[in-house]
Amino acid sequence: MQARFNHKIEAIAVSDIRQFDMEVSQIEGIIKLTLGEPDFNTPEHVKQAAIAAINADQSHYTPNSGIMELRRAAAKYYKEKYALDHTPEQIITTVGATEAIAASLQTILNPGDTVLMPTPVFPIYAPISQLNGADVLQVDTSADGFILTPEKLRATLEANKDKNIKAVVLVYPSNPTGATYTKEQLVALAKVIAEYDIWALCDEVYAELTYEGQHVSLASFLPENTIVISGLSKSHAMTGWRLGFILGPKDFSEQVVKAHQYMVTAPTTNVQFAALEALTKGKDDALSMRKEYQARRDFMRQALTDAGFEVVKPDGAFYLFAKIPAKCGHDSWKFVRELAKKAKVALIPGVSFGQGGEGYVRLSYAASMDDLRQASERIKKFTDNY
Repeated sequence: MQARFNHKIEAIAVSDIRQFDMEVSQIEGIIKLTLGEPDFNTPEHVKQAAIAAINADQSHYTPNSGIMELRRAAAKYYKEKYALDHTPEQIITTVGATEAIAASLQTILNPGDTVLMPTPVFPIYAPISQLNGADVLQVDTSADGFILTPEKLRATLEANKDKNIKAVVLVYPSNPTGATYTKEQLVALAKVIAEYDIWALCDEVYAELTYEGQHVSLASFLPENTIVISGLSKSHAMTGWRLGFILGPKDFSEQVVKAHQYMVTAPTTNVQFAALEALTKGKDDALSMRKEYQARRDFMRQALTDAGFEVVKPDGAFYLFAKIPAKCGHDSWKFVRELAKKAKVALIPGVSFGQGGEGYVRLSYAASMDDLRQASERIKKFTDNY
């Protein structure tokens, strides 16, 4: 046996975010503000819909793309919420947003293609692109408020004409920064994307957790070049249920269902009925969570500012991306390890999110106010005594 494993698999690593989370979990009394998971429970009516489906023996295979009732409900939901005009046939139900990302990138990428990755960004898109034979080109957005400007996008495309740039990834509201795009910013980006005829992979899973104004989807005015990734993990506190959606143009949807089919066959049946309940009778379930997240955001932003961090006010999601106080150094791994050991608070190092992330930490405020208050006191004591 000359090569026991796939070289591309060997070349990537398990997420260092997950590894660090497991590492600090061994510290007694630690407060973890590491992972992006709602601390709320799934709404009761959604759980009851899943139970009813199980009791009704909804335990058989569904169509690969998901049950038609769910896809019809999704088409209506995204039309009402974000003015998206996709038919049920253009919507694929997936096993979480992660599978949606994997199937979408597998569908559009060929060996030798390049994917533009505005950073800092959650480190899932690069390894999936690389597994599909593509190169990744990071675009540091830290000087522009963590937003990809049309000028920087155009300059990057012009400077890399020797590369076959196939797609740009847009994650908004952003993990890790909480930044999002206005309609005006998206319109300007859309002109460049259309001009160079590249795909835009838009991960909009945090759309319902937009605090200022209304979330706008690029697909509402550039549908032919836009792949929308969505799901119920954040909006309905359903991370463990694993339910996502891909919305794209007709020709793309006809192809991506093949990648999806051979990955998972179809999503879990009872979960689809829970999702149907969420999209029809729980359209606004996120509102109470969003109000609570906003209060936590404001509390922790002020607490970190008082502790010497520089913190830009995020427009969405449930993260603060904070610049480490100068006296504490610039090495984000060193900082989070010392903080975990000495103060028993766990954050994620900014360098894990690519270029522009070093010198920052990501804090998830998807935690109880009691935990946030304790964590803020420990952080301030740590930085005061540094």
